[in-house]
Amino acid sequence: MPHLRTLTAVLGAALPVANAWGSLGHETVAFIAQDRIAAHTVAWAQSVLSNTSTSYLAGIATWADTYRYTAAGTFSAPFHFIDAEDSPPSSCSVDYDRDCGAKGCVVSAIANYTQRVVSTTLSDTEVNHALRFLVHLIGDIHQPLHDEALEVGGNDIDVTFAGASTNLHHIWDTEIPEKFVGGYALSDAKTWAKTLNTAVQSGIYASQAASWTKGIDVTDPVTTTLGWASEANAYVCSTVIPKGQAAVEDVDLSGAYYNSAISVVELQIARAGVRLAVYLDAVAKNQKVLTKRLIQDDVDMSGADLLPAPRPLSKAKLVREAVGYGCKH
Repeated sequence: MPHLRTLTAVLGAALPVANAWGSLGHETVAFIAQDRIAAHTVAWAQSVLSNTSTSYLAGIATWADTYRYTAAGTFSAPFHFIDAEDSPPSSCSVDYDRDCGAKGCVVSAIANYTQRVVSTTLSDTEVNHALRFLVHLIGDIHQPLHDEALEVGGNDIDVTFAGASTNLHHIWDTEIPEKFVGGYALSDAKTWAKTLNTAVQSGIYASQAASWTKGIDVTDPVTTTLGWASEANAYVCSTVIPKGQAAVEDVDLSGAYYNSAISVVELQIARAGVRLAVYLDAVAKNQKVLTKRLIQDDVDMSGADLLPAPRPLSKAKLVREAVGYGCKH
C-alpha cells in the first residue's frame, strides 16, 4: 500500500484533519491494548517505535490521520475506510471485491502493513510506520461509518449536536465519545481504557470478550479484518440510521439518539482494543513465520497484489475520490 504511486495519483486539496473515533477513541483503543499485550510484544513494539514511554502505543495512535494530510502521506488517505455499497437501513453488508477501492481500503491496508511490520528488507522508518498504521487502522475499522459508503460515510449527512452544526460521521468519531467521557485529554483516554478493560475482565463484556478474538489469523488478515468490518457495518442499519437518513438529517442528536448510540461506541472501542492486543501479540509471536512467507512467496511489499481485480469506479467511489478521501469537521 505505501508507495502505490503508480496506482495513487496526487489527491486533491486536503480536508481538515479529523480522526476516526477522534483522538480520545484512538488513544483509548491503544491504552486498552497496552494493558493487555504480552511482555514479548511490549518489547517488540517499543523497539520498533523506539519508544519506552508509558504511552508508547497511545502516543502514536493518531499519527496516521496527521500523516495522510502531508505531501508524503497523501497516498494513505483511502486506507482509513472501506465504502460498503449496501442499502441501509434495509440491508447492510460488506463485500471486499465490491467495496475496496482501486487505491486500497482499510482491509487491504491492514493486510499490507501486517506484512511490512515484520519485513527485514524495509527500512526501520518504514517498519515503524507500519506499526503506527496498524494501531490506528484497527481502531478505524471498528467505527461503523468507516465501513459505509452512504453519503461519504455519513460525512454529507448534516446534523446538529448540542446545538452545534456538524455531520453524522463526525458525531460518531468525536462528539458522542467526548460527551460520554467528559474530555479528550490523554489522561481521559487512559481512564476510559481502564474502565473498559475492567468491563472486559469482570464486567458487562466478560462473557463475550473471548468471542471477539476467535479466528484472528495474522496469516490471513483480509479474512480476519473483513469480519470486523462487516460486524461494525451492521450497526449502520441497527443503530446509526435505523429509520433511514431522513430521520437524522438536520436533527439534534445529543439526546435520545446519543443514548442509543453510546453503548455501541463503548462496545466497539472495547472490541478494537482487545483485538489490537491479540493481533499484535500474534504478529510479534509469529515474526519468523510471517517473514519466511514474505521471502518464499516473493511478496510485493507495495500491497498491490492484495487489491481486488480492477473495475470501473462506482458513483460512490467517484464521490469519495472527488472529496479527497477525507473526513469533514
